[in-house]
Amino acid sequence: MPFSRLPYGLWCAAAGLHGVFLADGWTAGTAAGTGGAMDLDGAADRLYGLPPGEFVAARDALAKEAKAAEDAGLARQIAALRRPTVVGWAVNQASRRHPDELDDLLDVGARLRDAWQRQDAGELAALTRERSAATARLTRLIRQDAEESGQPLTGAAATEIEQTLDAAVVDETAAEQVRQGRLVRGLSYSGFAPAPAATKARPSPKAREAKKGASRTHERAAERQAAERRRRELDRALADARRAAEEAEEGHAAWEAELAQAVQDRDSLAEDVAELAGRLAAAKDRLEAAGHRLDVARREEGRARRAAEAARARAGTAEAAVRDAPSITEA
Repeated sequence: MPFSRLPYGLWCAAAGLHGVFLADGWTAGTAAGTGGAMDLDGAADRLYGLPPGEFVAARDALAKEAKAAEDAGLARQIAALRRPTVVGWAVNQASRRHPDELDDLLDVGARLRDAWQRQDAGELAALTRERSAATARLTRLIRQDAEESGQPLTGAAATEIEQTLDAAVVDETAAEQVRQGRLVRGLSYSGFAPAPAATKARPSPKAREAKKGASRTHERAAERQAAERRRRELDRALADARRAAEEAEEGHAAWEAELAQAVQDRDSLAEDVAELAGRLAAAKDRLEAAGHRLDVARREEGRARRAAEAARARAGTAEAAVRDAPSITEA
């Protein structure tokens, strides 16, 4: 597994940092192979090989270690190192994971700059084609690495990477920065021609004419390359737009299904409510009828009770009258 994909503690062990990594930093420890002392180059090489998300914690740990080793100057230098952008990190990986492909591209750049100085139109055209192929190959590898590392690149980031590699091809200083693998951000270079290595004497008319021809050839090649890069950028933008449209369609389909289910559930519940409302109305009618029946029963029960009481009273009176009447024998 490449160093940049290891967790920081494992990476430090693999990279040669001896010590115990705690939650608050490194305990006393040193960089292996440095004579017991850590230097800025070694720290920078290790830090700029890490994913951007791990950079700050690792930088602070190394700065703390340098401070613990009583090297305040080194601690300040390490603490001043800036976290790379995703583009800077992605290009930095090329010098670590694909040094041969990067060397091929930078070699094309060196030969291209030399051909420009010599104004060799034929070689410029051939090298421009090599440059396009080498740039596309290395860009593809960088994007694959970023994808595998969980840092997929957007179309804009891929374009910035191509611009950085173009800058490394036409400018020797940029080439050295890319080769070191410590970029903080992407690079850019304006203009069609490579950066001149030195000022030369005024050329002869024939040389000037040859230079104009070579310049036109290189400009046309550069324009074609810019058009190709623009085409690739548009293709990536189209692919991103199509992917976003597909995702939007999937999201719409999901919510459309959710809407249909919600309507079905609402209609079913509405039917239940209507049925219950009908049953409730019928029950209310029955309740009202029962209440009316209760009122009638109470009224009639009162009348019947009073009639019974009156009848009992008359029966009592009749019984008394019968008891008090003289018997036939006494008469």
